[in-house]
Amino acid sequence: MIEVLLADDQGLVRAGFRSILDDEDDITVTGEAADGEQAVAACRALRPDVALLDVRMPRMDGLEAARKITADPRLDGVHVVILTTFDLDEYVYGALRAGATGFLLKDTEPAEMIHAVRVAARGDALITPSVTRRLIGEFAGRVDAPEPGPRLRSLTDREREVMLLVAAGQSNDEIAARLVLSTATVKSHVSRIMAKAGARDRAQLVVMAYESGMVNPRWMRPGT
Repeated sequence: MIEVLLADDQGLVRAGFRSILDDEDDITVTGEAADGEQAVAACRALRPDVALLDVRMPRMDGLEAARKITADPRLDGVHVVILTTFDLDEYVYGALRAGATGFLLKDTEPAEMIHAVRVAARGDALITPSVTRRLIGEFAGRVDAPEPGPRLRSLTDREREVMLLVAAGQSNDEIAARLVLSTATVKSHVSRIMAKAGARDRAQLVVMAYESGMVNPRWMRPGT
């Protein structure tokens, strides 16, 4: 059973999300919060598998709450998905930098929200093509890309190839089909990459790939 925490300052929104998620046999909403401070406290008390956090909340916003949750070693098993009505670039990048596993708009179809919860609970990142495009836009203005740090330089050629496909928003199954590997092998590669890079999850790998210059957004292909 996937346990979910809902954090939104509007009770009607929480009720709607709870209704959608509780209808699923493998998902249950175990707690609610009306602001960021309550969300952090609830995560520490309940240790949910997934925390759905609104961006704009009183006392502490969702991005700050995400940072506190992902920085707490006691909450390593809590995966954060950011929900917002505001389709703004800084929220996308800020959410990923804060350690969020995924980013969804509140007008997302119920089926996509349910899918996002399941993906997040598995520890995978919900990095959709639209989010990837925003990341590209964030770094497209850079003239000189930085060199990858020593952790990323230690990747093997195959690990580098897998990381670039992760940065492109591809799932393990998609990467397996692309590289003609088993999904289990891809999962092993991703786990080793995260260990070498010191990344919490796939979302951080995406950010690292762009920030390090491994992906060159100006040409939409791997950097050299």
